Amino acid sequence: MHRDRFSPLPQAHLDGLQCDIADVSAERRVRLDSPALEVMTDLRQVPAATVDAGMSQDEAHRAMQARGVRLLLVTDAARGVVGLVTAADFLGERPLRAAQERGLRVGEVSVAQVMTPLVAMEAVRLEDVLRAEVGHVIATLRRSGRQHALVIETVAAGRARIRGIFSMTQIARQLGEPLPAATEVARNFAEIEAALAA
Repeated sequence: MHRDRFSPLPQAHLDGLQCDIADVSAERRVRLDSPALEVMTDLRQVPAATVDAGMSQDEAHRAMQARGVRLLLVTDAARGVVGLVTAADFLGERPLRAAQERGLRVGEVSVAQVMTPLVAMEAVRLEDVLRAEVGHVIATLRRSGRQHALVIETVAAGRARIRGIFSMTQIARQLGEPLPAATEVARNFAEIEAALAA
């Protein structure tokens, strides 16, 4: 529906008011039995943080810091997703190893040389997420030993769209509880509940 005219909204004077900032984390608090969708970053609502595969890993790391994220989807020239790169990839041994193998300086290493390629990854299907709870997502991340999980939806035969991302850090923030270290693998829902109750 197209409108030619919009009237302005009424405005309130702030003189004499004490104003605080809304606490997003308190408003988005979840429990282990909350729907999994409540902890998924929905890429239909939040633009995906992406980086070109040919960009230097130093530039990409700065872009990651500027966006305040710890994961970037890596794209090719056609904007197709070819992998992902995390803060741990930039700060770990991958850049040094890639530089040594190719005779480069660490600053010359590209994102493509440190990323996890799409073919080496797994993802959760959106239809499974729609039936899942937060505890299922935590168990999935623990089993994979990763801090992030991609959520895909099927578009056509042989084609999928990355619809969302789960982040262990975000889940912990929304639960309001620190989660056990990634090396402590919780094998089932009861172990996760016990770890959070401790």
